[in-house]
Amino acid sequence: MAQSNAPRMHSAEHILNQAMVRKFDCGRCFSAHVNEKKSKCDYHFVRALTNDETKEVEAAVNEAVSACLDVTEEMVSRENAKHTFNLTRLPEGAETIRIVHIGDYDSCPCIGEHVDNTSEIGEFRIISQDCNAGVLRIRYKLGAPK
Repeated sequence: MAQSNAPRMHSAEHILNQAMVRKFDCGRCFSAHVNEKKSKCDYHFVRALTNDETKEVEAAVNEAVSACLDVTEEMVSRENAKHTFNLTRLPEGAETIRIVHIGDYDSCPCIGEHVDNTSEIGEFRIISQDCNAGVLRIRYKLGAPK
C-alpha cells in the first residue's frame, strides 16, 4: 500500500508559510487545503507575486526541504503558547497545544500529520498563483522524495 502524501504536503505548507512570512512579512496563510496531489494556501496580500518572487519563494522552500531538518513536536500549555503563537485558529477549550517544529526554520501550533524529516517531502513547485480581492492563492505540488 502506498504511503499517503498528506504528511509531505502538510509539512511543505508549514515551510511555505514561513518562507512567505520571512520574505513578505504577510503572516501565515489564513486558509489552506492540503490534498494528496496538489494543495493551496491563501494569504492576505495586495497583489500577485512577480515571476521572480515566485521563484524566490520556491527556492526558499526547497532550500529548507533539502536541509534535511527534523520535524518534531512538543506539548505546551495554552498559557505559554499564547505568548509566542497565534492561537486564533485553534478550538476554544484546548488547554494543551501541540507545537510542530521544522528544525529551527518553523514552529507553529498544529494537529496535522507530518513527515519525520524534510528530506521526505520532495521538490516543492508552485504551479500557479493569483490575487483577487486581497487574497493571494498559491497552488503547489511536490515531486517524489530523493
